[in-house]
Amino acid sequence: MRARAKFTALQAAYIAVCAATLTAGKAALAAIPNVEVVSLLLGVYGYVFGLAGVLSSLIFCAVEVLIWGAGSWVVLYFIYWPLFTLLFALLGKAKIKSRLIPLLCALTMTAFFGVLSSLIDTGLFTGFHENFWHRFAVLYVRGGAFYLTQIICNAVAFTFLFPPLCALLRRIAPAKLTRFKRKKPLAGAEKMRKNTLNCHIIK
Repeated sequence: MRARAKFTALQAAYIAVCAATLTAGKAALAAIPNVEVVSLLLGVYGYVFGLAGVLSSLIFCAVEVLIWGAGSWVVLYFIYWPLFTLLFALLGKAKIKSRLIPLLCALTMTAFFGVLSSLIDTGLFTGFHENFWHRFAVLYVRGGAFYLTQIICNAVAFTFLFPPLCALLRRIAPAKLTRFKRKKPLAGAEKMRKNTLNCHIIK
């Protein structure tokens, strides 16, 4: 029971740290329109930590509401970010090693972000009545430059940063928190290590 409680506390601590880095990363790049690190971090957290990464995305969304207040973006955030993280959690569970698949998933979801954002804004602000798709198209085109910037940003981030960040987290995080088992040392190496530790004992 004590070991389980310790594991739960450790898991909660990592989820809190993940959520904090998301908020800090978003704030650090807030001055540059649609250049963001949240997608990359949530992709990494979902891939390495699984459902714990999804929980960190929900905490991130809740903290954003506390900071910025309510708006149509709240609906967008609580749908998009957990869905994005869940997708990468599934990739991690399937142990996808290819760099191309996570990149394509990230770009597809980033493009979907603009579509979902425009759908929500069109429906909430102007209603689901006549000429809905015309109004949606106008709103989407108006934000086209921002969505394109976000796609390019994530294309670069997931191409060059996603694999090394996943490898880094797998290396520094406790093995029981990740879905990846670390390789056991060779029997000879383990024996040598023990001999090295006990070398001061001479009989």
